[in-house]
Amino acid sequence: QVQLVESGGGLVQAGGSLRLSCAASGIIFVIYTMGWYRQAPGKQRELVATITSGRSTDFGDSVKGRFTISRDNAKNTVYLQMNSLKPEDTAVYYCNARRMDVGDYWGQGTQVTVSS
Repeated sequence: QVQLVESGGGLVQAGGSLRLSCAASGIIFVIYTMGWYRQAPGKQRELVATITSGRSTDFGDSVKGRFTISRDNAKNTVYLQMNSLKPEDTAVYYCNARRMDVGDYWGQGTQVTVSS
């Protein structure tokens, strides 16, 4: 079955950095658009970043210039490098795999907490 397993979350001070990883199995990773979304308490889930099979990227407005997304197709893994973290980046971060003809798969989420 499909599994997306996130890792790398944790507690960091404002201004610090974290790198999230998402290891995928059960899908043909290279043909999927991979992404990261986040959900803070009391808020809707929002786009953080996506990367297509052709490595085109898209970012939410609040993270542009601070976060980068990359993928390693040999390792079936997508990464989210988060720099200059702010308290408002605190959320559960979810990995997503998407194909228009298949739908979405989601990971279980990893908590990121940024202290001020």
